[in-house]
Amino acid sequence: MIKKDKKVLFLASFEDASILRKFAILFLITSIVPMSLLYFIYLQTTKQGHISISTTNYTYIMLLMGLGVFIGYITIRSLLVKVINISKQNSKALENLLSPDTLKELYKGENEIVILSRSFSAVTQQLEENVRSLELAKRTLHTVMSKVGQGISNMENIDTFLNLILETLTSALDCKVGTLMLLNDNKTELIVNSVYGTDYDPKNKARLKLFDSSPLAKVLSEKKPINVSGVFLQNNNNGQFKELFGETLLCAPLVFHDSVSGIMTLSRPAGLKGDFSPEDLGLVFNLASQTAVAIENSKLNHDIEKTYFETISALALAVDAKDKYSQGHLDRVANYALMIGKRLGLDDEDLDTLRDAARIHDLGKIGIPDEILKKEASLTDEEWVIMRSHPEIGESIIKPVRSLQHLCDLIRHHHEKLDGSGYPDRLKGDEISPLVRILSVADVYDALTTERSYRAKKSKQETINILRSMNNHLDQDVINVLLEALDAAEK
Repeated sequence: MIKKDKKVLFLASFEDASILRKFAILFLITSIVPMSLLYFIYLQTTKQGHISISTTNYTYIMLLMGLGVFIGYITIRSLLVKVINISKQNSKALENLLSPDTLKELYKGENEIVILSRSFSAVTQQLEENVRSLELAKRTLHTVMSKVGQGISNMENIDTFLNLILETLTSALDCKVGTLMLLNDNKTELIVNSVYGTDYDPKNKARLKLFDSSPLAKVLSEKKPINVSGVFLQNNNNGQFKELFGETLLCAPLVFHDSVSGIMTLSRPAGLKGDFSPEDLGLVFNLASQTAVAIENSKLNHDIEKTYFETISALALAVDAKDKYSQGHLDRVANYALMIGKRLGLDDEDLDTLRDAARIHDLGKIGIPDEILKKEASLTDEEWVIMRSHPEIGESIIKPVRSLQHLCDLIRHHHEKLDGSGYPDRLKGDEISPLVRILSVADVYDALTTERSYRAKKSKQETINILRSMNNHLDQDVINVLLEALDAAEK
């Protein structure tokens, strides 16, 4: 039993040995028989002085030598068969890893060993390429995560987030241009909302009409991503679209709750990498769906913020209505502020900020007692202290609302003066922002030109004289712009 186990162990050890070791052992074994026979003949010669071998012995010798050669042939052939099988298995495995051209180049060699050698070389090169790709993917992932972090911190502006999505996808898929188009209310046109990869300005809000035969209409109806080869635009004479869409185009719908809100496109120039792969289509479609969710959430947030602001405005108007002398003050101040802002060439964002701040700049008066707010006589020093707290009260009301925080500076500081004598923070000079200066001038102008409980309203000329005398309090350049705007409006 022990001998049998040793035999099994020896055979297993031999089977697991390297090809070189097997060859050495088998070569030794196959060499022993002919060498032993030759030695036997040598001994016969030395004993008798001549070779004297019987026919029987000669036959045995030839049989043994033939057996040795046969064993040598069988064993060496079995080794070579194993090498050939390894080469064939390797070839089958390479069909899934290497391109047809590379495989054709490998099979030029007629010798299996040569093919195997070339295969190992090709696999090594492929592994090196995979390592480089992984390194590139790692760097790309770091870049994407960094950009996503920036996008999350800027989620207040949905356009910033959409631009980030386009930039990330366009770079990751080696594309030239990415666009995001939203459907209009009638769902008859796509409006270009965001663009990456060209100098095209999305503020132009270019519109692309939908036709039943167009690929874009197919994307919207089937709610699936597609590859589009060749220029498909219906408006071929419209140059503004040609820079947005290349010869090879991926179109993915923005789907949320089975409703389509737009289309995301990625384009490549002719001859660059060909059509997008199914994996590319799936990736972009999933990200487009997530983008649709973000857009929908942004709309909901905007509606909530709009409702909140309208509620705040209603409160401010309620305060305004308490005093018959100040009714309409908020709307008039907003009108004057916009007149100044437009004449100064402010952008839409600043104009919106001015308008919204003017509509609620006296919101804090909701916390002022009516006996002080409606008092017809002059206020005492103690009452003035309470009255002068209304900018801080107004700021405290809107500050918790993230979407209204950009109004805090104007609400809190609209009573500051250039010489530092204003309230509540006694800011002076450049510490007072340009928008606050505009709101302050508009506020004072309306206060002077309307009747108050403690004085009659001033004429235009009297108001101008008073404003000119307040050069230490108000920005005279802003006053000049307001007067120019008023003169232009009267003509």
